[in-house]
Amino acid sequence: MTIPPTKAMPVVPTTDTVADYEADVAIVGYGPVGALLALQLAQNGHSVVAVDRWREPYKLPRAVTYDHEIARILATLGIDSDNDDAVERHPEIYYWKNADGKTLQEVDWGSDNPSGWATRYWFYQPELEERLRSMAAQYEQVTLLRGMRVTQLTQDVDSATVDGIQLHDEGGAQRTRIKAKYVIGCDGANSIVRDSQKMAYEDHGYFFDWLILDMKPTVEREWSPAHWQLCDPARPTTIVPGGPGRRRWEFMVLPGEQPSELASPESAWKLLEPWDVTPDNAELERSAVYRFQARWSDEWRRGRALIAGDAAHLMPPFAGEGMCAGVRDAIALGWRLDLVLRGLAEDALLDSYGPERREHVKSYVEFSMELGKVICITDPAAAAERDKHMLADMENYDGTPVNTDIGILGPGLGVEGDAHVGELAHQGVVEGFGKRGRFDDVVGRGWILIGLEHSPWEALTEQQCAALERLDAKAVHIGPVGSDAEIHDVDGVFTTWLGDMGVKYVVLRPDFYVAASATDSQHLQQSVNTLISRLHLIAKGETK
Repeated sequence: MTIPPTKAMPVVPTTDTVADYEADVAIVGYGPVGALLALQLAQNGHSVVAVDRWREPYKLPRAVTYDHEIARILATLGIDSDNDDAVERHPEIYYWKNADGKTLQEVDWGSDNPSGWATRYWFYQPELEERLRSMAAQYEQVTLLRGMRVTQLTQDVDSATVDGIQLHDEGGAQRTRIKAKYVIGCDGANSIVRDSQKMAYEDHGYFFDWLILDMKPTVEREWSPAHWQLCDPARPTTIVPGGPGRRRWEFMVLPGEQPSELASPESAWKLLEPWDVTPDNAELERSAVYRFQARWSDEWRRGRALIAGDAAHLMPPFAGEGMCAGVRDAIALGWRLDLVLRGLAEDALLDSYGPERREHVKSYVEFSMELGKVICITDPAAAAERDKHMLADMENYDGTPVNTDIGILGPGLGVEGDAHVGELAHQGVVEGFGKRGRFDDVVGRGWILIGLEHSPWEALTEQQCAALERLDAKAVHIGPVGSDAEIHDVDGVFTTWLGDMGVKYVVLRPDFYVAASATDSQHLQQSVNTLISRLHLIAKGETK
C-alpha cells in the first residue's frame, strides 16, 4: 500500500540565478522506486540527479508488506529478508472471516513460490527507504536535490530538461534546471512527469475510503491470527503486521461517515477497543484516511520521459502488491536504461518497458479489485449471500492455497509462440563454483542462459555468443548432484521446472523473467536471434 504525503509546498521568494545540473538520468520523486532506480543506475556507472519536492523523507509507514519476488530483488542489494532485523515473516494462514468468525477463505502465505524466498514479508517502509537512499548516497554519480518543486518538463530529440524551484535550508529558493538524457517520473499519483507529457491514465472508478491506523504496541503480546481479514458488513476490517514491533488496522469508512472525524484519535482508540488495544498498551503512530483506487497509465513512455511506480499505476491494497509493482518497474526500467546508456542497445529498447509492465500491473490491479468486491460489502443481505457461497466453497476446500502469483509480462521482448516468456524464473538451491546456496548467490544476476544437458554456449553460433557476451551474459550447465555439470541442482528445482516446461534451455533476464526457452540447440538459436533483434542491440564498433 502506498499512502502519499499531503503537506503543501510553501511559497517562498526565488533568486534570479539558475542552478544547472547535467546527468544521464533525472529522477523526479525519491521514494523507494526512485531510490532503487538511482541505485541501479549508479552501480552501473551512470550519473543521476534525483529530485524530491519534500525537504525531509516521509517518516511514517505506508507499505507494510512485500512478496517473494521483491525479497529476491532486495537480496541482490545485500538485504537478506530471512535474517534481517527490520523484516519479519509470518508463514501462518491468512484468514478471511465473516462477522460470526467463520472462515470464508484461506490464503497460504507459507506455500511454495518460484523465487526461492518466503511468499510474504512484513516490514517498516521508512527503514527500507533509508537503507536504499544510504546505499545510493555512497555513489558519487548520485546527486539528490530535496525541496524542489518541478514546474516544467521539456524535451527535444537528444535530451530532456527539468525546471523547478528548490528551497534552501537557510530560507529562500533558487531556480534549478536539470538537463538529462532521460527523465523518469517516480513522483506518485499526481505525477507532473506523466501529466506534463499528457500520458493517458485510465481510471476504473473504484473508490473506497479506509482509515489506516499504524500502531506500535508497548506491551509484548501474541497476535493470533497474525494477519486476517474481517468481512463484517458493519465495518470491514483488515488486521496485519506492520513490520517488527508494529501492527496495522484498516477500517473501511462507511457511507455517511466523515473521514476526518473517523481519523481523530478519539475515534481511532474507540475502533481499537474490541482488540484490547488502548493508550495503556500501544502507541498510535499514524491515523489517516486513504482512498483506495484502481488506475493504470496506458502510456509509460513519451519520448525521453518515462514513468514508474504510483505515477504509472494505483491499486487497492488487498493483494499487498502496490509497492511490489513499483519495485518491479524500477528493475525492468533499470536494466534497459543501462544498455541504452552504455551504447549497447538502441533507444527503441525502451519501447518494450511500458507494454510489458502495463499488462503485468493490470493483472494485479484487477485481482485487487476482485478481492475488494468481496471485502467492501456493507449491505447485510449482500454480505449474507457472499458468506453463503464462500462457506459452501470452504466445505469442498481441498487445501490448495489461493494463488496470488498471477502476473505475466505483457508483449515486449518475447518470442511469439513461446508460452513461457514473461514468466518469473524459478530459483532453487545449487552447488557450484565452490559455493552452495540459492542460484542467484552462486551464479549471480544478469543475462543468464541455463542448459539442462549441455552448456548453452555450445548450442549457439559464434556471432550469438559474441552478442550475448557484450551483455555480460553467463551460461551454465545444470545437472543433478554427482553429474559432470558445473552447477548441481541440489533440490531438483531446475530439473523439475524445465521438465514441466518441456524444454532443455532457458534464457533469464536481469529482472528474473524468462526471455526465451528452447527444446533443442536449433530452437535455442532461433529464439536467441529473435531476442537479440528485439533488444535492438548495436553491433560492436557501430554507433547510434
